[in-house]
Amino acid sequence: MNIADFLAPSAWFQPDAGPRYIQLRQRLADGVAQGILAPGSPLPAEREIAVITDFSRVTVRKAIKSLADEGTIIQKQGSGSFISSKPARIEQKLSRLTSFSEDMERRGKHVSSRWLERGLFMPSADEMVALALSPEDSVARIARLRMADGEPLAIERASLPADILPNPLIVETSLYEVLERDGHRPVRALQKISAINLAEPEADLLAVHAGDAGLRIERTSYLESGRVAEFTQSLYRGDAYNFVAELSLSKE
Repeated sequence: MNIADFLAPSAWFQPDAGPRYIQLRQRLADGVAQGILAPGSPLPAEREIAVITDFSRVTVRKAIKSLADEGTIIQKQGSGSFISSKPARIEQKLSRLTSFSEDMERRGKHVSSRWLERGLFMPSADEMVALALSPEDSVARIARLRMADGEPLAIERASLPADILPNPLIVETSLYEVLERDGHRPVRALQKISAINLAEPEADLLAVHAGDAGLRIERTSYLESGRVAEFTQSLYRGDAYNFVAELSLSKE
């Protein structure tokens, strides 16, 4: 079905079903959900939609702005409006301790990264507390933008004691693969998840709007001996992830 036929009001508009811009907004949202308006594709110009629907351009503009405010449509100055390239939501179970690379590869996705920081540094106050380090110790840091099939999904900032990861430059894809090879694979972790609004620098990296919803995850991972092996602070796109926890009734 072409976009003109899809937007023809005879198929969906009801005069007594509420404001015209709300009905048009819903029709456009339905087109995105059904794949008629594909991710990344340009939206017809306001005047074209006005002609197809026989609505005023003011009505069309209000419907488009409403979808732009929620991130379904991206408006680019001088280029027009485009359907947002939102990735399909990924369900991540909280009961399994895996790395980003392992999660994505298990789903058949190609994993890539853009390095933001990598090396040995003096520990920050938070790192000293989380990793039980002294001011004289060194900390290994790796920070990167994580992508799956080219879509930016998360910003990961991991800190580890230098004796556990003495050379951060050897990490190319999976950190846990390197740790397992060296006998330092974590066996359990504590995670804290909180909802945030993404600041502009992080939103730019994740290809979303400043103020969009995100998830902040702090993970402290432990070796079998009980020693802390890793402290990671990550920011995930709120439109890309669902974290799932399985609960059971306590017998106590």
